[in-house]
Amino acid sequence: MQPNKDLQRSTSAPPGVPISFGGGSSYVGPGLQIKGEITGNEDLKLDCKVEGLISIGGFRLTVGPGAHLHADIVAREALISGEVIGDVSAVDRIEIMKSASIVGNLTTGKIVIEEGAYFKGDVEIGGQNNQVGTDLDSLLRGAKKA
Repeated sequence: MQPNKDLQRSTSAPPGVPISFGGGSSYVGPGLQIKGEITGNEDLKLDCKVEGLISIGGFRLTVGPGAHLHADIVAREALISGEVIGDVSAVDRIEIMKSASIVGNLTTGKIVIEEGAYFKGDVEIGGQNNQVGTDLDSLLRGAKKA
């Protein structure tokens, strides 16, 4: 009897999406909507709708071309191909792809904006904050002082 390959895949991952075990990275697909806070300690790719706060500390956030985020973001790196309404803070790098639309302020060490991307807001490069963590209370207190 041959094992069914479809049964061997996790039912939560669509075909063609790699399944990872033991951390490393997470993926949230286009069929989901999230309202609230997302925190974590691993790379994250979003292709969904999110309203709230996203804080993944010293890890990479990838915003897919189909994503619609109404959220403030804190990460080590941010690669944005979708829509973001909110502030983005990435201590290492922010990369805005040509399909991206961002309305909000950016704080980062390095920035790349591809021709054709839409951006409305302020940019601060090489700011004083060199520590990125997942403690949202500390991050919010720091933002209120500024």
